[in-house]
Amino acid sequence: MANLNDFTFFVHVVDQGGFAPAARALNVPKSTLSKRVAVLEKNLGVRLINRTSRRFAVTETGEDFYRHAAAMLVEAEAAENVIRGRLAEPSGAVRITASVPKAQLSLAPLLPELALAYPKLRVVLHATDRFVDIVQEGFDMAVRDHFAPLPDSGLVQRRVGSQSKLLVAAPAYLQERGVPARAEALQEHDGLMTSLTSQGWTVEHQDRTIVQVSPNPRFVADESRVLLAAALAGLGITALPGTLCQEEIASGALVHILPEWTAGKVTTTILMPHRRGQLPSVRATIDFIAERLGDG
Repeated sequence: MANLNDFTFFVHVVDQGGFAPAARALNVPKSTLSKRVAVLEKNLGVRLINRTSRRFAVTETGEDFYRHAAAMLVEAEAAENVIRGRLAEPSGAVRITASVPKAQLSLAPLLPELALAYPKLRVVLHATDRFVDIVQEGFDMAVRDHFAPLPDSGLVQRRVGSQSKLLVAAPAYLQERGVPARAEALQEHDGLMTSLTSQGWTVEHQDRTIVQVSPNPRFVADESRVLLAAALAGLGITALPGTLCQEEIASGALVHILPEWTAGKVTTTILMPHRRGQLPSVRATIDFIAERLGDG
């Protein structure tokens, strides 16, 4: 393939009407221009310019080639201007992936605000509970909730906040089975768990006391909203992120038991393919989400 820099030299020679004026405009030796155009002609296998000591003329093939080469330079300049414009103001598409609950509970109220704050930004959210390879699938970021530290995957991680998991149950269940007064009393209750193989809950008191409890696994689901529904149905006690059950606690549909104790934390982390070369649109989106989901 011909050297695209030679296309540029050729266009300038034609625009300036000769090698000497083009050399002065580009501030390069005339011999360099002549040599590069000659190499271009050799690579293409055609004569583009007929030149003698007294005459400079573009061939018919050279005229056709010039139109396309000049258009290429215009497009190259336009491409550069697109990047410069984006560096000046957040704009263009930002692709985000998140789990369905995270999208519904946390991002749904935030992303419209983001779009209003940056009118030239186009937010693209993909909500799914399947594994997403953000590099291979072309996402700018992933917003993840997790209980344990994320493995080192080569992705840039930005922790934006965490929230405690609360112990909750329906009033009807507590009326029938009693309200546990101590953390150890959870052993005597039905638990709504995330896994049958789980060792139960590691609960922590405000004074940093930690107790391991294993209630009877009455109901098992690996999705928090399902556990919420099971708790509302009166099946037992479960541990849920505070944002997921705060409305039910406020309305009285669920009771926050053992309020001095928590059953672990849910951490929110933004994962990014890389830090260098991020467009302002990506940085603005990350900062926006981190500020609003952060716990200070």
